[in-house]
Amino acid sequence: MKNLIDLIKGIEPDKKNSPFLHTLYDGFFTFLFAPDSVTAGKGVHIRDRMDLKRTMVVVVLAMQLAYVFGTYNIGHQHFSALGIHTGFLEGLHLKLAYGIIQILPIFVVTHIVGLGIEFWYASKKGHAIEEGFLVSGALIPLIMPPDIPLWILSLSVAFAVIIGKEAFGGTGMNVLNVALLARAFVFFAYPLDIAGDDVWVAGFETIKEGSAVQYNWAHTGLFNSIFDWFGWSKFDPGLAVTDGFTGATPMALAAKGGWEAVTNHYSTSQMFWGAIPGSVGETCKPFIILGAIILVVTKIASWRVMVSMIMGAAITGMIFNAAAPDMITETTSNLWKFMAVPWQYQFYMGSFWFAMAFMATDPVTAASTNKGKWIYGFFIGAIGLIIRVTNPAYPEGWMLAILFMNVFAPLIDHYVLEGNMKRRLARA
Repeated sequence: MKNLIDLIKGIEPDKKNSPFLHTLYDGFFTFLFAPDSVTAGKGVHIRDRMDLKRTMVVVVLAMQLAYVFGTYNIGHQHFSALGIHTGFLEGLHLKLAYGIIQILPIFVVTHIVGLGIEFWYASKKGHAIEEGFLVSGALIPLIMPPDIPLWILSLSVAFAVIIGKEAFGGTGMNVLNVALLARAFVFFAYPLDIAGDDVWVAGFETIKEGSAVQYNWAHTGLFNSIFDWFGWSKFDPGLAVTDGFTGATPMALAAKGGWEAVTNHYSTSQMFWGAIPGSVGETCKPFIILGAIILVVTKIASWRVMVSMIMGAAITGMIFNAAAPDMITETTSNLWKFMAVPWQYQFYMGSFWFAMAFMATDPVTAASTNKGKWIYGFFIGAIGLIIRVTNPAYPEGWMLAILFMNVFAPLIDHYVLEGNMKRRLARA
């Protein structure tokens, strides 16, 4: 190992003459090797070899099951629209190949734009590459529609990194969650590309009966050649959207017709396991919950934020259920129908679990005090469900709720600390 370190140190560019190359080198070097110096094991210092980069890597690893499932589900929704291989494990090779073709450009473009900006800022400031984008870059592809235009994705990433992060001083200084800011940019600047039924199922111009499938050379050339060699079924460019298919998410259906409209299209099992249209990595609840457990066990994420967010959403859902009319008919307004959805089923729909596990727990933008975390998480759960149910233009609320509470997190911590100091002064 020492010889390898010496070899890599031997190619280190000069920091003065080549600041950008040195920044790239430093990022590569610190990614490969843990720090060789740690705080002294004396006094109040704690000896630890877990640096920021490795903390970020654990978060990225915790979301890998969501990546695998989300990639496969892209293909599953695509072939469900075509009316073939409708069983979840049918046409496995086709679905996985299709998902890879869709997710890979999103992942690559996100990192080229985001890391490129971070490298440039680091070289201009003359300091090492900051590791914060490791997590943001992994999260952004998971919270986008599978058919997001890459040029819109590039703009959203650039906006989030420059305005939401570097303008505040870089990693650890941002007020708002960078990944959510990228999604918010798309939502407000290009709403048609992140809302409606057509954006959640990839491979078609519109999700209407008879709409032709859109394949490129990767489908009909690269992968079809591989599949033909093995004698497997191939991508057929002559197929079209089948009759009766809808690309609507459970959330969109609930906003228009309540729980009955949802169950007419999807079972609770489908919604729980994630075989439904939606953002790439937000649909499979068991894998997301497993990732949340990993973050809690490794003490990277706060269980207080998670538990309080569940409590806030559950209590708000119960209040809605109590306020909704007992009898729901066809003439009942959509708002009342959505309010009448049993509170426990609100957790089956949308991106609550993903927002809870990977977004609300961001240690930089969340509250820092223990009591503040309870308050912060509770209000995200409550406000998010209020936005979900009462806003007909946006039947999902966790993005806006988290960004809203990001702004108030420092204020929450301030009053918690003020209260602690007053109590201690009173005892003294």
